[in-house]
Amino acid sequence: MLDRPVTYDTPPADLNLRQNNFSAGPGALPTEVLEEVRDDFPVFAGLGASIVEVSHRSGAYTEIHERAKSRLASLLGLGDDWHVLFLQGGASMQFHQVPLNLMPRGGTVSYLDTGSWSAKAIKEAEIVARDRDGTVTVAASSRDADYTYIPRPSEWTVDPEAAYLHFTSNNTIYGTQFHEEPICDVPLVCDMSSDFLSRPIDPKKYGLIYAGAQKNIGPAGVTAVLVRDDVLQSRAEGLPTMLDYGTHAAKLFNTPPVFAIYIVDKVLGWVERQGGLKGMVERNEAKVSRLYGALDASDFYRPTVREDSRSHMNVTFRLPNEDLEARFIQDAAREGLLALKGYRTVGGVRASIYNAVEPRSVELLVEFMRRFEAAYG
Repeated sequence: MLDRPVTYDTPPADLNLRQNNFSAGPGALPTEVLEEVRDDFPVFAGLGASIVEVSHRSGAYTEIHERAKSRLASLLGLGDDWHVLFLQGGASMQFHQVPLNLMPRGGTVSYLDTGSWSAKAIKEAEIVARDRDGTVTVAASSRDADYTYIPRPSEWTVDPEAAYLHFTSNNTIYGTQFHEEPICDVPLVCDMSSDFLSRPIDPKKYGLIYAGAQKNIGPAGVTAVLVRDDVLQSRAEGLPTMLDYGTHAAKLFNTPPVFAIYIVDKVLGWVERQGGLKGMVERNEAKVSRLYGALDASDFYRPTVREDSRSHMNVTFRLPNEDLEARFIQDAAREGLLALKGYRTVGGVRASIYNAVEPRSVELLVEFMRRFEAAYG
């Protein structure tokens, strides 16, 4: 254990007040959105009840639901040939639902293996493949280096007959991210859960996109699934009703996660007011530059990811030893810098700086890092 604990001049943060949240998920939401939600309760304007107490087929909720779909399509530049669905079960459900819908009998699907979540997606695809006499090919993997990099496109082997190429655009556990969209001759399927709406995309490259809301656009409980119509029309037959994308594209089939979608709509409105995805890029690049700049200027802190693969959402790093890491996380929390512990299987420190994390929070973290290094370096 450390033999010289340091007492800082700053008093402990009042954790009854809103602090600096670096949680990897559920992640930070915009403060002004939370204040809007507070003001909407317990009575939503003109309803005599809260929005979570009225029918999901009421006019008031239908307006929220449709506006959220429209906002999402507009922010991403999706055309009329796309379906916007709000489903449940998180990205983990999509690991199975994607191949269940899109893997042809006797066909092939390809995956890029860049972290724990893509590995779980591959496992679920292999379950479907056994029932369909299909094949799951791994086009490239960074497992050989503990997922600390994104394989370069020159290293990929994508089956040209594959129904799709699946990739995870940002890896929350290991702190890696694709900085360019894959280019290939098959439709892309992407798990965008942890960098969704952080930057523009080219919709023409994709057949399906899914994202758990709890990183960048809302609370846990809803998953955005975007599917292109031609991909939808080519799905397998005889699917279970609730797992068939067509069921949900046709109509609002069952009670949706009303509260989560209501907040998603508000967050999408906030993104619009920040300048859309261009505004998110500018906001996030400022945070990324400040935090990685501080890490690279120090011999005390060590980023864990190859420089060309570093995530702009989840910044992972180590200190000289685990005792110092534990002290760092403990002292940071004392100063209102919350949820900096790395994922349980990899350890270290992780600062998740999703869209809603304020630049000021990153500044405070960098200031704390400087003082901590001065004390223990």
